[in-house]
Amino acid sequence: MSETQLDVRGIAKPDAYRTLLEQLNAVCDGVADPIAVMSTMACILHHGFGHLWTGFYRRTEPKRLIVGPYQGTLGCMEIELGRGVCGTAALHRQTVIVDDVRLFAGHISCDARSLSEIVVPVFDSHGEVMAVLDIDSVNTGTFDETDKNHLESWVARFAKTAAS
Repeated sequence: MSETQLDVRGIAKPDAYRTLLEQLNAVCDGVADPIAVMSTMACILHHGFGHLWTGFYRRTEPKRLIVGPYQGTLGCMEIELGRGVCGTAALHRQTVIVDDVRLFAGHISCDARSLSEIVVPVFDSHGEVMAVLDIDSVNTGTFDETDKNHLESWVARFAKTAAS
């Protein structure tokens, strides 16, 4: 299963996330490098669900996020904390779901086709935001509590890898 790119768009979200998590676990078994895990997680989620953009912004400075491993079109290189959906999620330390980015004041549009977004903060072993997982969709209303719950679990797994 780890050698095949899975497409889970035809199954219920909870089952889709479980299937993709099995693949992530199989591919990343024994891998301790955080960049490799971020890259693999972005790839599996991106292709599994057919998202527009899936990736990480890493916090490399106290008030700035820098683009990390991702899949999709070019991402913004830097985002200030508190700016856009990614900066807002990082500043407030909570997942942000935006059903229609056109209605989000201060949305940063790296790709005009993006219509909805979810951003999940990743916490290090000290409880600080070390990154955010950002996923964009070409459809409005793509993300919900199911995505939030599963993605928060996924980034917690990544945080454990990064802490090793």
